[in-house]
This record gives sequence, C-alpha cells and structure tokens, in this order.
Amino acid sequence: MTSKSIIVTGGAGFIGSAACRLLLSKNAKVICVDKMTYAATKATIAAELQNPNFMLVERDICADCCISDLLVEHSVDAIMNFAAESHVDRSIASPLEFIQTNIVGTYNLLEQARAYYETLTGAAREKFRFLHVSTDEVFGDLEADAMPFNEQSLYQPSSPYSASKASSDHLVRAWQRTYGLPTLLTNCSNNYGPYQFPEKLIPVVIMKCLDDQNIPIYGKGDQVRDWLFVEDHVDAIATILDKAAPGSSYNIGTRNERQNIDIVRGICKTLDRLHPRADQKPHNSAISFVTDRPGHDTRYAIDPSHLENDLGWKPKGDFDVSLERTVQWYLDNQNWWRPLLK
Repeated sequence: MTSKSIIVTGGAGFIGSAACRLLLSKNAKVICVDKMTYAATKATIAAELQNPNFMLVERDICADCCISDLLVEHSVDAIMNFAAESHVDRSIASPLEFIQTNIVGTYNLLEQARAYYETLTGAAREKFRFLHVSTDEVFGDLEADAMPFNEQSLYQPSSPYSASKASSDHLVRAWQRTYGLPTLLTNCSNNYGPYQFPEKLIPVVIMKCLDDQNIPIYGKGDQVRDWLFVEDHVDAIATILDKAAPGSSYNIGTRNERQNIDIVRGICKTLDRLHPRADQKPHNSAISFVTDRPGHDTRYAIDPSHLENDLGWKPKGDFDVSLERTVQWYLDNQNWWRPLLK
C-alpha cells in the first residue's frame, strides 16, 4: 500500500472509515469521497482529517463526473467503493434512494474509472484496480442445513437493498468482461464494531441497554448471521486489493454463525458486568419480541475458503473478544452516538 493513492467512496461511514484508517496506517494516500448522508459524520473521521495523507471530498457518487477530476489530479491507483445505502428496513420503506445510490452510483463510478483507465499506460495501467464492496445478502437466505454461500452461489436477493446490491455486482462484472476494467468484487457477512451507525442490531441493543429501554427483536430472534469484525473485514479487503488478480471475487466471512437472539443475550450479559442496571435486573429482562419484517432472510453463512486458500487471509480477531471491545467502545464514546439519535 505504501505510496498508493486510493479513492475510498463512502469513507466517512462505518466500514469505509475503518478502511481509511487501515490504509493510512500503511502509508497510502486516501481521498475520501462521501455524500455525508445521515450515516456518515465528520466525527467518525476526526482523527483522519488531521492526517496530511487524507482528504475529504463531499460529493454524491450519483452525480456526473463525481470523481473524474480526482482520478487525474491524484494519479489514483485504486478505487474502493463502499458507498451504499445499506439498511434493509429503510429500503423497504423507501427503495428509490437504494436504486439511485447502489445502482446508478456504481454505474457512474465504473464509467469514470473506465475513462481514466483507458488513459493509463505502463505500470500505472498494470496496477490500477476498481474494488467493489458488496454483501452476502445478494445470495438470499439458506436453509438450516444448507452449505454456506461460496463465490458460485446463485443470486436470489430478498429485499430492495439486496436487489440493488446484486444489480451493482452484475454491473461490476459486466464492466470487467466487456471493457476489460480491472475489477475486484467482495461479498461480506454481517459486520460489527466501532462507529457502526445506531440502526443496526448490535449498536441498537447496546444503546437500548444503556438507556434501560425495551430491546426489540424481530420474530423469535432465530435468524442466523455470520458475524465479521469490521477490522478483519477491511484487512481482508486490503489483502485482496494488494494480491488478487483482476476479475476475481471473494467471499469474506469468519465461519461465525450465531442466532440474533444469542448475540443480544451475549451483549446483555457483557453489559451486566460492565454497566449493570440501576434496578439490578439483568439487561436481558428488557428483551421484547416484535412482528418480523417482510422478506426477512432466515440464515446467511459465508464459506471463505477461496480467500483463505488463494490469498492466505485469516481473521485476526476472536468473536467474543471483539464483541466485548465493541460494547466497551460504545460505552466510552457516547459523545459520538448520542447526537445521532436526534
């Protein structure tokens, strides 16, 4: 990564900011392109904004020529596309913005990357990459005894969110096959960790516990997810960018399947120790089961064997340790997340 110049779209969000921190630690120059929607804040990248190798450019990837000038001005070596609308509940209520950002936005980036790539020669052309970050939700859901998703799994998206991400994946593959753009594609399992916006399961549970509120759980809470610590995720992405051949795709997961209800109970147990309730009741006494959302996938599971065998990547974190670290971060950083609840 040393001396590379990399555009990170969505770099002020949860996973994108983690990627920015990792890239900066490897002495890359990072150009963060972000629309700064509700899920992105300057507080998330406050430290990075002080780094001379980092710059924030507030732009919408759906806008024409949103990165064309940046590619040329900074002699960009790679684009990491994290920019996306990603919350399933929001996609059910308002699908159009998911279509715009996840499909039209990806198309815009691909076309600008293609135009720039066609001007490159020699070593600059050889090393350029467009890395698109996607999700395991494009594959739909799995029966309890089914084999985990691999890179050949069929796309069967269930929600407007996952359908829009599936569409963007198809565009990425098409631009590689038709135009020869050197793309890389990753599909990850459920992320967790510091700076996750308070609409996803783990931060919601932590915040409800801290405020002694009911903890709403969809259905019976028996949905199964493969949980991936965000720092492991971006480490895998950096490995793929550094080592993978153009046109490759990799599933990123940790073989860490857990039911949602078990995740919730684990957080409650951790907070019983780190932040007991004033009334001395266990935090799990606040769990309440609510009507399941439409089209809720029952199980996701990732087979990361291709990534492990091809590039030698392994996750560094233990789930229980990383989950407690996440809980402690939300305890210690209430000045980051409380303003986001307003």
